[in-house]
Amino acid sequence: MIWAVIPAAGSGRRFGGPTPKQYLQAAGKPLIEHALSALLSHPRIAGAMVALSADDERWPGWTQLCGKPVLRCVGGGERADSVLAALRALPAQVDEHALVLVHDAARPNLRGEDIDRLIAAAESGADGADGAVLGAPLRDTLKRAESGRIARTEPRDGLWRAFTPQAFARGALTAALNDAAAQGVIVTDEASAMERVGAKPVLVEGREDNLKVTTPADLVLAEFLLRAGRG
Repeated sequence: MIWAVIPAAGSGRRFGGPTPKQYLQAAGKPLIEHALSALLSHPRIAGAMVALSADDERWPGWTQLCGKPVLRCVGGGERADSVLAALRALPAQVDEHALVLVHDAARPNLRGEDIDRLIAAAESGADGADGAVLGAPLRDTLKRAESGRIARTEPRDGLWRAFTPQAFARGALTAALNDAAAQGVIVTDEASAMERVGAKPVLVEGREDNLKVTTPADLVLAEFLLRAGRG
């Protein structure tokens, strides 16, 4: 049994404006609906747990999408807190070895073929303990800046951008996030928590149009990609 987890308790401060970015509209739907639909339309994913802020008044009240359950829980101040809350709130039948896919609420253009490859890679390991992460190799030239000037060019060999979903066994990811929290370490993605406890997740090259909406320009591009995908 595979479930999806969506951390959506953030306020989207970096984007600006009164609307949390997961509720911004693109191609006629909020970003979070696109993200949930992409996950729940996949035949291997049984349901989704969404972590929301305690005072979220914009949640549409979905209890199912694509004929599958959509559950919710109260998230936390950091992404890792929300993911941990969602993992703890998953139904009891999602056991510690079950694969969980953690996906950004503001990453609306996920494709089924990427989910296929991610699940296959995660399941290739014993109990999915090390897990798998969608991403893409860095292709731009990297510059190290000092006081607004280029200090040097950094080698990009072996460097990847990490996307979501990120796939891990429920028990292993819960333990890794608990350990990071106990040590006061703020991790910015699930792979970082797993790396801290010695895991080496598989990198799965995914589509680069699986973008995360962080700026207004990203929203324009997401709108274009979603509408183009309907053609």
